[in-house]
Amino acid sequence: MAAGLDKIEEIAERVAKSSGLEVVEVELRGGGKARMLRIYIDKPGGVTHDDCSNFSREVGTIFDVEDAVPGGSYTLEVSSPGLDRKLSRPADFERFTGSLVRLMTRDPVDGNRHFEGRLESFHDGRLSLELAGRKKSKKHAPVEAGAKVEIDLANVEKANLVPEF
Repeated sequence: MAAGLDKIEEIAERVAKSSGLEVVEVELRGGGKARMLRIYIDKPGGVTHDDCSNFSREVGTIFDVEDAVPGGSYTLEVSSPGLDRKLSRPADFERFTGSLVRLMTRDPVDGNRHFEGRLESFHDGRLSLELAGRKKSKKHAPVEAGAKVEIDLANVEKANLVPEF
């Protein structure tokens, strides 16, 4: 996280903890009057509209009193990370072991950079996926369903949960 967001993140974590919530991500985007401070929160079982509303009211008041958001006016948005939430921290991969994930690597692994499969485990900075099958295409090498691949977390460029219904 950028150095300017440390105080914002600390306040958000403190308010979240007191409400039984977890801060998933904090983003400050835009400039001038169009600045958006977006905070994603979660809890086991998912967050409700009331959770977001109460958190927004509490954290916004503290931000304003402590003048924690540098640069003047901003819009605060608090939301759930969604069913297809981003996975980035080691704790995310540990928590969602057993879930279906889609990820893209920085460097190819076994000739591919795009993977979708069940997250089997996460240990020592490496995740293990049981892959969903994929037919051969021009962009991707063929993948057999049930094949397993191990990927270093440092090589993961982007990862998201895949909603299952």
